Amino acid sequence: MGLFSKKSSGSRANSVTSESSGSGWRSNRKGSAASVATSYLKSPASTTKMSLPGSSSSNLHQMSAPVPQIDLPPAPDPQLDPSGYLRSIYAVRETSKHVIEAAKQNKLTNFDVDLDKFPDVVNYVVSIIKRDYAPNFGQIPPHGRWQHFEVGGAPRIETLLQSWVGVDAQEKTRRLLDLFLVSVLLDAGAGIKWQYKSKDNGKMYKRSEGLAVASLDMFKAGLFSSNPEQPEQVDGAGLKNLTVEILANGLQVSPSNPIDGLEGRASLLMKLGDALNNQDFFGVDSRPGNMLDYLLQHPTSRTFGATTVIPVPTLWSVLMDGLAPIWPQSRTQFDGVSLGDAWPCSSMPSGPGWEHIVCFHKLTQWLAYSLLVPMTKLSGIHWAGEHLLTGLPEYRNGGLLIDLGLLTLKENQMNRGLDAYHENAKIAGQPNVEVVPMFSPDDDVVVEWRACTLGFLDMLLPDVNKALGLEGEGALTLAQMLEAGTWKGGREIAEYSRPNTKQPPIMILSDGTVF
Repeated sequence: MGLFSKKSSGSRANSVTSESSGSGWRSNRKGSAASVATSYLKSPASTTKMSLPGSSSSNLHQMSAPVPQIDLPPAPDPQLDPSGYLRSIYAVRETSKHVIEAAKQNKLTNFDVDLDKFPDVVNYVVSIIKRDYAPNFGQIPPHGRWQHFEVGGAPRIETLLQSWVGVDAQEKTRRLLDLFLVSVLLDAGAGIKWQYKSKDNGKMYKRSEGLAVASLDMFKAGLFSSNPEQPEQVDGAGLKNLTVEILANGLQVSPSNPIDGLEGRASLLMKLGDALNNQDFFGVDSRPGNMLDYLLQHPTSRTFGATTVIPVPTLWSVLMDGLAPIWPQSRTQFDGVSLGDAWPCSSMPSGPGWEHIVCFHKLTQWLAYSLLVPMTKLSGIHWAGEHLLTGLPEYRNGGLLIDLGLLTLKENQMNRGLDAYHENAKIAGQPNVEVVPMFSPDDDVVVEWRACTLGFLDMLLPDVNKALGLEGEGALTLAQMLEAGTWKGGREIAEYSRPNTKQPPIMILSDGTVF
């Protein structure tokens, strides 16, 4: 299969303190609402100008008129609240800028950078997008979980919605939020052997799509609900009843069908059951979908006639604060606060405090991208500040950069990673063909790679739009480029480069809670 052929559709805590944290790099953002500026909202092109999978455009809320400006909440001041800042959406792009600047000067710790290969990456991404969408680029959906449920061309979510007869739009939205949140938390790398047999058509699916279909089947079977009269919901009591064995059965895991990070996935969902006790966010019945009511009633949300506008940082706070208890306590901590998906990086400014930590919050961003869609489509919500969300720093987007030669692992790190791979290959059931370097998620190689990925995705977007001849209202959003270009392209070039395992060029020793 050619590159452009048409396809069917655990380490110790890194604990630091704030002592002397006032030194070193300081953000050039002043931390006021005025300094982050107001967000001029148009009809959110990333979620409403295209027809979503399984839907006709006539079913979408048509929002062609510009929406008035609203102020975005300010980012926490890193000098006064470093932990709050590092957990904010603002910190993701701001902290990673230091690494991408080092990359542009070929001064990374672990990788050599060949910027002459950057046009090759642009051309490859453009070729993938043209192949699948030209000339209807406006039909590209935003990156999100919705598409994964539609694998094989089956409109599973639309069918699910149609089955909820007599249910109003807001309750339908709540139920999809229930489903999507659990499905995203299950969506870490499944490994090269796992597959799932769909209950609706008997077909076998792998990877993200397989996990999506599996989560939908478990949702419909009431595995996440404690209410026998309403099995198709997620609630805290239902999740607390989960065990590793129950989840393994739901995912069809067996000795011949192993999945990576099973215990980590089960732990996330069981901890979610406790986190949903937060009634402010998730209501008295402890459902993820009740965040809709919290968001609609939040003082930062604004209503203009029939139009509701919600700041993305408000949704972000629900996801970061409401889900904080689910993340492993072994993650990087600052002043005793677990930061989630944020890690020390050698390419960050040196300093005794927060300055050397780079933030990703990948699963939280994947959640945000995925939850925006049903709230927009079913409840007609507009979003202020979608531009704050970044490209996802994960191995498909990042693998693209390595497989096309933009990034090359330095020899000493390559040897270290290959040694780790060979050691891991001694374990029964682990890959032992198509050898690639292996590292844990907290390794400096992986952290630097992810930070570069985030920065290069930002650099790609304007060049991809230019090559496609798109500008202004017609230009692709970052979420659309991720969906139609970089994530898909990263997967396809991995399949082409390593056809037996289809794994990325760097293998991640995953526990199911980061990747």
